[in-house]
Amino acid sequence: MIKGSCCCKTVQFEISVNPEMMGMCHCSRCRKLGASALVFTNVDNFKIIQGLDKISTYKAVPPYQYDRCFCSVCGTSLGEVLSSTGSFPISANCIDSDFEIENAFHEFVSEKPKWLKIGDNAKQFDEHPHQ
Repeated sequence: MIKGSCCCKTVQFEISVNPEMMGMCHCSRCRKLGASALVFTNVDNFKIIQGLDKISTYKAVPPYQYDRCFCSVCGTSLGEVLSSTGSFPISANCIDSDFEIENAFHEFVSEKPKWLKIGDNAKQFDEHPHQ
């Protein structure tokens, strides 16, 4: 069982299997929200253990697809933990357990600041990866 939480531990969750993939988002929104490293999990493998009532949502505006959730107590960016879609992103920085995964892609590299250098060979997309 993979465990995760916000900084103050008010919001806690579990993922029953390793996340499906990991990606880095370089859009200004994710960078400002502190959620650039994202892992993707399936809704059937994810469960909020506590703090559901303390999760607030920042609504997405196109071209962004995902609403971003955060702890209303400490402000930790959680990813899209309230999603009802089949697969959704979680902020990798919220995961407390160790697990093996490699970065699969970088999205919104068109918004990446010039001072940030991508140091892996993962695929790069100007916006969302084509599905």
